[in-house]
Amino acid sequence: MKLVVLTGAGISAESGLRTFRGNDGLWENEPIEAVATPEGYFKDKKRVKDFYNGLRTGLPKFKPNAAHFALAKLEEELGNDFLLITQNVDDLHERAGSKRVLHMHGYLNQLRCEKNENHIFDFTGEETLETKCPICGAMSRPHIVWFGEIPLFMDQIEYALQNTDEFVYIGTSSVVYPAAGFKQVAKHCGAHVTCLNLEINPNDPATDTNIQGKATEIVPRWCEEFLQKIKK
Repeated sequence: MKLVVLTGAGISAESGLRTFRGNDGLWENEPIEAVATPEGYFKDKKRVKDFYNGLRTGLPKFKPNAAHFALAKLEEELGNDFLLITQNVDDLHERAGSKRVLHMHGYLNQLRCEKNENHIFDFTGEETLETKCPICGAMSRPHIVWFGEIPLFMDQIEYALQNTDEFVYIGTSSVVYPAAGFKQVAKHCGAHVTCLNLEINPNDPATDTNIQGKATEIVPRWCEEFLQKIKK
């Protein structure tokens, strides 16, 4: 049985990471247009790079939680029948053991080339105005999808959604596009759609099953039940 999982900020929030849209959000000290748009970047590159440097260097103090580990364990069982799509730019899924992960909004532990978007490289230090792409020598930029830019892996994601048996979205309200449309694509193509979230919409026509609660509590239980179901 093929499974596609979408995770949002809610799963990382339980590890202590602030969400982007919450009251105590990551943008509280920086206007979105200044640090999360191409225009803001080219206006003040140092300000933008310093912002993401702060997020990147702060990652190690946050640890994967039970939900991250449960999904990694599920991936071990399902292998290539499992795909994890995340809207998060942190590395908590990877540190929990997940390998089949698509970061549709980019990844803090990578940079990419200003001139060639396909030149992407791992990076865990502090990016400066002198940091260059090791592939072509052009200047680097954070590997983050900013407002006005197209999310990553969209063709791969669409194919997976069209060919999955089960789609589950976790820690996300699933109201912001394009991710909000994933459940509709999956359901239209015959998948069973499940929502695991603190806030649910029981009247959502694209969702078959709603389970309300904290990710650290409901995700491990759901993963265990899913494994039992497919082993029968």
